[in-house]
Amino acid sequence: MKNLATGTSHAKIILIGEHGVVYGQPAIALPISTIQMQAVIHQQTTAQTVKSRYFNGDFQSMSANLGGIQALIKTLLLRFDAPDQGFDIHITSDIPSERGMGSSAAAAVAVTRAFYDFFERPLPQQVLLKTANIAESYTHGQPSGLDVATASATAPVWFIKGRENYPIPVKLPGYLVIADTGIKSQTKVAVATVRNLLMVEGETIQTRIDDLGRLTRQTRTALATGNLAALATAINAAQDDLRSLGVSHPALEQLLAVARQNGAVAAKLTGSGQGGCMLAVVPEAEIANTLSQKLSAAGATATWVEPLLPTD
Repeated sequence: MKNLATGTSHAKIILIGEHGVVYGQPAIALPISTIQMQAVIHQQTTAQTVKSRYFNGDFQSMSANLGGIQALIKTLLLRFDAPDQGFDIHITSDIPSERGMGSSAAAAVAVTRAFYDFFERPLPQQVLLKTANIAESYTHGQPSGLDVATASATAPVWFIKGRENYPIPVKLPGYLVIADTGIKSQTKVAVATVRNLLMVEGETIQTRIDDLGRLTRQTRTALATGNLAALATAINAAQDDLRSLGVSHPALEQLLAVARQNGAVAAKLTGSGQGGCMLAVVPEAEIANTLSQKLSAAGATATWVEPLLPTD
């Protein structure tokens, strides 16, 4: 057992396929390596303490919004036959919560990696995914697994719930500019909005969901072949579908308009919508940096620039 152990992870965004993925369609998610989460464990004799931006105190008294992490830590301690082992875990994060960027999944991945490092045990990828989803199941009920998969990935992820989960190639240079509206995005509410529309309007909404799947497949091909024009067409069309599904928001639409007026070839919401973040695709770093400033001036509470090509 180590005196000091560390686990890291990062944010994610859904490039395309959100909401369609709930109904068996594919999604493509991107790891955002520049937005980090870290969990550091110091060994203690008996005390079990947790420090984070939401809670600072005894592990057994963790607040309800950290119930998933508490359940995860309990599971890990039992797994290593050390339920009474003393520890102090400090979780730090640059990932905004409730913005569709995978904050809770990143925390679960970082904590799992930290405890495996603490107890000096190997951690196969499939064990990591299954273990981190303990916390996600507590937090979200029945998570797709996409967030955990991407928070631990180093390349874009192709995902179909319960069927496919693997990295895909990218040969497309260019940049993403991500902007936060500052409005919390509640996944359960947005998913319920789409479900209710599907019940009421039936075929019209199902057509939009199926179209998201078609556009996601087109995006995969565009990424692999370096076709920026095809990528832009798919991304913009996906935003039209998402708007029709009732998951856009005036604050999102304002930032999307600013992006399109300032060099973005495509722009859409990312995540569950009804707030949260948007993304824009731009061809050059200089345009990306200028657009980031324009989005901040237009009301974005935070912006990030990320290359489309994986850096690792």
